[in-house]
Amino acid sequence: MKKKFTNATIYKHDDASEILVENGKFKAIGHDLGEADETIDLQGRLVLPPYVDSHLHLDYYFTGQDDDIKNESGTLFEAIDLWNDYKKGTTKEEMKVRMRQAVKDVASYGTQFIRAQTDCTDPHLTGIKAALEVRDELKNNITIQVVAFPQNGMYSFEEEGQSGRDLVEKALQLGADCVGGIPHNEWSAEDGNESVKEIVRLAIKYDKLIDVHCDETDDHQARFLEVLNAEALKQGYGKSTTASHTSSFGSANDAYAFRMMGLFRQSGINFVACPTENLFLQGRQDTYPKRRGLTRVKEFVDHGINVAFGQDSIVDLWYPAGSGNMMNILDNGLHATQLMRDEDFPRNFDLITYNGAQLMQLEDHYGLDEGKPANFIVLDAPNTFEAQRRRVECLASIRHGEYLFKKEPRVFDTELDIDRKTK
Repeated sequence: MKKKFTNATIYKHDDASEILVENGKFKAIGHDLGEADETIDLQGRLVLPPYVDSHLHLDYYFTGQDDDIKNESGTLFEAIDLWNDYKKGTTKEEMKVRMRQAVKDVASYGTQFIRAQTDCTDPHLTGIKAALEVRDELKNNITIQVVAFPQNGMYSFEEEGQSGRDLVEKALQLGADCVGGIPHNEWSAEDGNESVKEIVRLAIKYDKLIDVHCDETDDHQARFLEVLNAEALKQGYGKSTTASHTSSFGSANDAYAFRMMGLFRQSGINFVACPTENLFLQGRQDTYPKRRGLTRVKEFVDHGINVAFGQDSIVDLWYPAGSGNMMNILDNGLHATQLMRDEDFPRNFDLITYNGAQLMQLEDHYGLDEGKPANFIVLDAPNTFEAQRRRVECLASIRHGEYLFKKEPRVFDTELDIDRKTK
């Protein structure tokens, strides 16, 4: 069956207005594509590849609503300590219920691809097992990569005779897609450095991608990003490596940053920034001026270093808000990183689409290109500028040529007469 979507504004296809879909794939993108079994008029609206949430903790979803456990300081490290107690006794089925609801929420805004940071510092690997089952159960509608993330550290955690490092490896053996880490939460710089080296060794051993919570601190002397980049560079593993957060790099001095930018380009390392979460968490020890807590996103964009945005958390111990709406994440990120130059608006959607797909290595299965799966979303705007300026809704999400959902555009009934003069 052939479907044709007409009268569209297609992202990065300025010379096209129609999409032809056959057997769940893009048959053609262009003009006057001929007859089809079904024709859908998009009425000039913007078509994007699906949103990619490059960094999301599905297992933490809505844990922040429990009145018995509160992050009083609002800091990253108190949240980690609270979560360590909270997760004990949680069953796999309870985890799956939370994860499925989180995915449902996120998908309702147009996200079809998620990198799920999943805590594995649990001797029973409850969260990992739950995430792997949810990944496989929902794979036809949502693509999920599971990160084996040692929230309490590879070497600073040990329980029932198993270290965080051992549990990371067991999670990889169970089928996790990425090796995670959190070197700034180890007990010493030496342990943090060793954890980074072990992350790269495990990734190579099991042929996995890397995604490290790296330097999520305001300490301008944090240097685990430098170690991660060096290991990836030496092993030729940069394009398979992602450094998430890297908040401290936003506090580093410019001379150091200048040198590192050249090394990042050389390695091909990827970055993820989480605008809303790190704006909320960081700068807690600052008076004024108060740091934004974000890495150097604008400089990455200008230097051709791949960087994407992620939601990170939805109503948990780290962040009390969040919905999974990547348009909200983009909007906050563009303001915080000042990506509003004339040249930015046409490419800003890359931060929540193509750039995330690149670090997840989805290139063969993602994008508005002939022969690829017909996965795309429709926004209620005629172009990229209006979509960003008005923070518009996603009206439809299409997967393999079929609707995951579609909405009617909002209609407002008002008696306001802007031409009427007041007396």
